[in-house]
Amino acid sequence: MTQVCIVGSEGSHLQYELLSRDTARAALSTYDITEPFENSLAVDTVSIGAAVSLLNDLNWYLVRFAAFSLVLEPSISDEEWLSRTLARQVRDGDVRPEETGDHLAIYGVDEGRLVEPMYVTRVDGAVPSYDLRDVEETLVVRVAEDEFGR
Repeated sequence: MTQVCIVGSEGSHLQYELLSRDTARAALSTYDITEPFENSLAVDTVSIGAAVSLLNDLNWYLVRFAAFSLVLEPSISDEEWLSRTLARQVRDGDVRPEETGDHLAIYGVDEGRLVEPMYVTRVDGAVPSYDLRDVEETLVVRVAEDEFGR
């Protein structure tokens, strides 16, 4: 299963905003919704294509209420997420899955919240340690080259 995670922007309550609107609620109605991080919404889809399509269906709302969206595709990595842009590029065949691991955004996870990303590249194939603050854990996101360092 491919997982989609949408993280709400500061000042919005993402689940309320999405589920209180008919079109977004209808798009999400067939999924079991979880909240893996504070102010987020996650669902399992059948493929990277379905994940990107769902995000495209919700785009009007995501522009207004989401900070960013992520896709976890097990055929690429069981632990490292893809940014929405990179997931779309893989789905469209613009980037091969094995070419997705160079540019990373590492988010700290502090008390269930995703905190500021650290943009890095792999060093000898390894992911550098997150050092922006002390955190309980981290979330590694593979990003597209044009997203690197945003």
